[in-house]
Amino acid sequence: MNNDTIQGKWKQLKGKAKEQWGKLTDDELDKMDGSKDQLSGKVQEKYGHSKDEADKAVDKFFNS
Repeated sequence: MNNDTIQGKWKQLKGKAKEQWGKLTDDELDKMDGSKDQLSGKVQEKYGHSKDEADKAVDKFFNS
């Protein structure tokens, strides 16, 4: 999924992201506005993943 598609569908995807990464707050998800980089950074920060692990998890989320 490309960035334009993600941003266009972010309101729908936000709920699924919250299910997958429950430590992320609604405010954090709202501020991301569909940015893969910001989501990856927050996943990295909240879950202690390496940058590569977080990037792979976010890519997998958007491609599923």
